[in-house]
Amino acid sequence: MPRPATRHCNRTVTNPLLPVDKGVNLHHNVGMTDTGATYSDRFNSVEQMRDATFFDGPRSRQRYSRFWLLLILSTIIASAGVVGDSTATVIGAMIVAPLMTPILGVTLATVIGDRSNLVRSLLLVLAGAATALAIGYLVGLVVVNDVLANTNAQVAARVTPRLIDLLAALATGVVGSVALVRKDISDTLPGVAIAISLVPPLAVAGLALESGSVRESLGAVLLFVTNVVAIIGTGIIVASLYGVTRLARTDGQASASLRNPLLLLAVMLVIIGTPLAATSTAIATRTLAEQSVKKTADEWAARSGWFVTAITSQDTELIVNVEGLLPLPNTETLRVALQAAGVDVNRVTVKLVPGDSVSLSD
Repeated sequence: MPRPATRHCNRTVTNPLLPVDKGVNLHHNVGMTDTGATYSDRFNSVEQMRDATFFDGPRSRQRYSRFWLLLILSTIIASAGVVGDSTATVIGAMIVAPLMTPILGVTLATVIGDRSNLVRSLLLVLAGAATALAIGYLVGLVVVNDVLANTNAQVAARVTPRLIDLLAALATGVVGSVALVRKDISDTLPGVAIAISLVPPLAVAGLALESGSVRESLGAVLLFVTNVVAIIGTGIIVASLYGVTRLARTDGQASASLRNPLLLLAVMLVIIGTPLAATSTAIATRTLAEQSVKKTADEWAARSGWFVTAITSQDTELIVNVEGLLPLPNTETLRVALQAAGVDVNRVTVKLVPGDSVSLSD
């Protein structure tokens, strides 16, 4: 059964987005759908998508100027927000950041088979990422204190990416790609910019590298790469489902084979997913251990009139902070209780902070 057709002037264009309806006249007037709305009212043409994402044509110099200006400013804003541990400032940087444009350009160029714009968009993503990381490093040079995960919540949130971050990136990539294709939901792009984290991880990577933590810097870079690969992968699938490849062929452009790009992206997702899965497993194991230690330590401390103030993790070590009045409680009973609960006591350190109370009344 042929697809419903849309009549444009004297030629018929197959519309891949309209359902097949048996017994219905397949010819509509001047691009009108069954609902009375034209295809162009709901969906962008390939030319419009090219104009929104590619850095070519007569306005290329203006587009490059805008891209680099916004990238530099957004990275400075993100770096300042991370240093100041300000979530609102970091969100502002996400909205200003322009990296989503060349990433979607990679998606569109792959789908329609435009090799020159594919290379151009990829190089722009790589150059933009390197620039953002370098700016984060330079900002770190003027900061007195080290900007690391143990003292900064913004850094801590971006240096240990997990599988849930990949899931969020995949979902956000779908929304961004649909917004590129459809006009009626393009107003969601600011939300996409906030949901997907591109410039902040690069700023964190530069700050952490300047602070001397290569591990945290690589963790932030992994988060950025995860987001980029997820956006491109879901973008290719969404654009294909919306028939962008077919529309490009209709406009006289070369047909693109998506087999190799999808295989490459699948391999990259597996490679990226391995450390993400390892991180997720380690975090889950550590969380369960902390919960078990806290429950046992609370019961032990309460019997001596002491109380647990915090349980923190440092690499593989669990640190239990306990405060109370003298005399010191017997830690041997805690050791026995933890062993009975299945906790490896060799990984547990107890910090006892004795205190005293003094009445100031006469």
